[in-house]
Amino acid sequence: MESVSFSLEEIKDQTSKVLRDILAQADLKLESLFVVGLSTSEVMGGVIGEKSSLEVGRVIISTIFTLLNERKIWLAVQGCEHLNRALVLEEEVVKQRGFEIVDVLPSTHAGGSGQIAAFELMDQPVEIENIVADAGVDIGDTFIGMHIKHVQVPLRTKRKKIGLAHVTAAVSRPKKIGGARARYGKWQGI
Repeated sequence: MESVSFSLEEIKDQTSKVLRDILAQADLKLESLFVVGLSTSEVMGGVIGEKSSLEVGRVIISTIFTLLNERKIWLAVQGCEHLNRALVLEEEVVKQRGFEIVDVLPSTHAGGSGQIAAFELMDQPVEIENIVADAGVDIGDTFIGMHIKHVQVPLRTKRKKIGLAHVTAAVSRPKKIGGARARYGKWQGI
């Protein structure tokens, strides 16, 4: 895999641009759930799980956390497969939505740097096994799709990478049901 060095400021700028692009397209409502999958190893040009960087995790998650907080959107940070893709979320949201808390704490190689950064930023972080989010971003091919509502619509961002990590994003839309006589609302074009 290609290895290139990026400054933390460059990574912050790239993350901000990607997230602003996603938010401009996603039309998320107050208190929507937004899931982030992050491989800092991939951002830095390594292979997922082998070159974790807490500094990079802190920069990316704090940038996303700030932009979502401004819009009153809840952040959930997905862990790696060593935590079965469990998610860090504010306890307040977990209680509001009736999610079940699980007992695990992330580490650099079990959960990842993004989850550790989320634990540091959130008021009362807890881990849960799964959610049904409204949208999300996947930085480094961590596969967040299992945590986004059905039906998922890909979002096309101008920037395709943060550092060297491949970036994809998706938003959910209501299922279209009915037959030949059915009419659809604002989601018709998606």
